[in-house]
Amino acid sequence: MSVRSVIREETWTLTPDRDPDAEPTLYAMACAVCEESSDASEDFADPQSWVLKHCGQNPSHHTFRESIVRPWRTWRHS
Repeated sequence: MSVRSVIREETWTLTPDRDPDAEPTLYAMACAVCEESSDASEDFADPQSWVLKHCGQNPSHHTFRESIVRPWRTWRHS
C-alpha cells in the first residue's frame, strides 16, 4: 500500500470585513509620555476629544499613539 499526497495551490484574498454583521472598527489613543489611554470607541471623535482634554491637563504631553482594531476576512477563490 502506498501513501499518496494531493497538493493544490489556492488563491486567498484578505480584505477589511465590511459585512453588516462584522465587528465594529474601534479607535483609541494613548499618551506616549505617561501611557494613559482613551477608551476604545467606534467614533474617532471620542478618542480625539480625550487627546485634547489630556494635553490640556498635561501641557508637556504632546505625543500620542493611535490604535485601530479593524475586522478582516479572507476568502478562497474557486
